[in-house]
Amino acid sequence: MLPDLQSSLLCDDVRQESNGKFMLIGLFDVLGAQLLPAVFPRICTVNRWCSGKGTFKQRTRIVSTEGNKVIAEGKDISIELGEMEATATTIEIFVNVKFETTGTYWVEIMMEDSLKLRYPFSIQKMPNHSLQPGGSTHV
Repeated sequence: MLPDLQSSLLCDDVRQESNGKFMLIGLFDVLGAQLLPAVFPRICTVNRWCSGKGTFKQRTRIVSTEGNKVIAEGKDISIELGEMEATATTIEIFVNVKFETTGTYWVEIMMEDSLKLRYPFSIQKMPNHSLQPGGSTHV
């Protein structure tokens, strides 16, 4: 049985404590850029899967504002859930992602080559002196 995608979040970085807990640093839904094109050195996705049993493959990608061009794509990640009550957390790190324009971009989470979730985030042009709005990061 295919698992459910319990959550998917974008952040600047992820750390794992010695007890196994994950710390997400810099959650965002907006990225601010002073100049375009902009290259963001690190974008992380954190996905939590549950309510499935078996071995599955996940793939994550970032898609352009028009929805027709893949800006960044991860590799297949194998997920193994031994029982229905099990959970799995996947972390994917995209390095040096280049955005040519402002606008709405999309994160797509695929499971076994089927789209499980698609959600937006935006790139906004920000002047050097502007304060960041809540939930944003800028380069």
